Amino acid sequence: MLEDSSRMHFLDLTVILAYLAGITWFGARFRRGQKSLRDYFLGGRSAPWWAIALSIVSAETSTLTIISTPALAFAGDLGFLQLVLGYLLARIVISVLFLPQYFRGEMFTAYELMRRRFGERISKLTASIFLVTRTLAEGVRVAAVAIVISVVLGVGQTTAIVLIVALTLFYTFEGGMTAVIWTDVVQMNLYVFGAVLSFAMILRQIPGGWGHVSAVASAAHKLSVFDFRFAPTLEFFSRKYTFWSGLAGGCFLTTASHGTDQLMVQRLLAARNERQSRAALMASWVVIFVQFTLFLLIGVSLYVLYSDRGLAPPAKLDRLYPQFLWNNLPAGAAALAIAAILAAAMANLSAALNALASTTVVDFFRGRSRARTPAASLRLARLATVGWAVIMLPIAIRASRSQSVLETGLTIAAIPSGMLLGIFLLGVLTKKPREGAAIAGAAAGLCGILFVWLKTPIAFTWYVPVGTVITFSAALLASRFERPLLPPEEEALVRVPTGRPPHLPSRHALPEE
Repeated sequence: MLEDSSRMHFLDLTVILAYLAGITWFGARFRRGQKSLRDYFLGGRSAPWWAIALSIVSAETSTLTIISTPALAFAGDLGFLQLVLGYLLARIVISVLFLPQYFRGEMFTAYELMRRRFGERISKLTASIFLVTRTLAEGVRVAAVAIVISVVLGVGQTTAIVLIVALTLFYTFEGGMTAVIWTDVVQMNLYVFGAVLSFAMILRQIPGGWGHVSAVASAAHKLSVFDFRFAPTLEFFSRKYTFWSGLAGGCFLTTASHGTDQLMVQRLLAARNERQSRAALMASWVVIFVQFTLFLLIGVSLYVLYSDRGLAPPAKLDRLYPQFLWNNLPAGAAALAIAAILAAAMANLSAALNALASTTVVDFFRGRSRARTPAASLRLARLATVGWAVIMLPIAIRASRSQSVLETGLTIAAIPSGMLLGIFLLGVLTKKPREGAAIAGAAAGLCGILFVWLKTPIAFTWYVPVGTVITFSAALLASRFERPLLPPEEEALVRVPTGRPPHLPSRHALPEE
């Protein structure tokens, strides 16, 4: 039956509680051997590429993917996959433009690259954008998993939010980046298994299985993927999922998130070398594509199941998938599927807390941290981890009241990401613009995208391309009004062989502790 029931099997609860206790214990064990910020924030650069690839997948898919992607397919079709094509293009761009820059010297955060290129102020500006954006976006993700916990335990979403944040904070506080990566590996395998299991269970409840799902879904246009319609009109730009918005929006959004967002860049920096980092990045796309397809097909199958039985879906579609799991899978199997959703949430949250802490310590306390002992630096890192967990709680509680947590999360990420990507592209593609031009471009980009968000019907999938173009173009224009650093004859005497501006160091790294 699909009707809500208040069943609560002892076996289900035992499995879920055992999972929560087990993963917390597993992550906390990685505290041993941590002697420096390099160990805490980069895992000592000892993780293999395949583990980093799975960690990237864990962060990219998240609980938002698991509970909201089926809801999107239930209400629409498979058009969301058009964004995934842009994800692949973005990974190629990152491999060519950003990874060579990140592996010139040892960096702890993405924003140290901006310090090299422009200076201290722009480094702090980009780091601040990340801190605000990631805290807001992660708050939305925590709100998503609170939906699941509230369904399972019958508690309020505020209680659920506090529970998941507290447990994740404990092992992140203890284990640092090493705990993040290896718990990601465990949790990703768990939620993939849970998704496959739930998909099989849904098909078992539909007479005729996948053949019937395919027939009904095709007739209802649920299996449509591509929308190639193109017209330079406001109506065209207001459609969220088209081939063009997917390719451009997916590419720009992922280039911003994986190339400039510390949450992802920190994973890439944790690789042993640039080649392994590139392998991890490209391999992660294959898994991402399979996962999005799987969760969309789950949504399509649920649509057929509900249609066949004449049942009304829940008022809030984000509850559709977790509610089905808890009320319809047999005891034990339901717990595994629910634990899989919790796994994705904890993986994301742990990575975000570590990334927020690393950016805070490295980009805002860099000068002071040089004078600190390794033990004092680790204490500061762990204190920053706790601080960001506390800040995130009220944001998650507020976000829990939104209608679609997936689209809310993507919108929050998209608004400042174009500005951030525009600054990074300015840094790696140009030589003339300096810090003042970059700040002017960032201000123009922020104003431009806020106008688009508040005053136009343009879909969120276009926010990052628009913000990037405005930021980059405005900075180039502003650079025409900057004074030269030195007269040409003096500049020629001091120009470094690499062509970098003479006032910038060729590499920057925190001292090995």
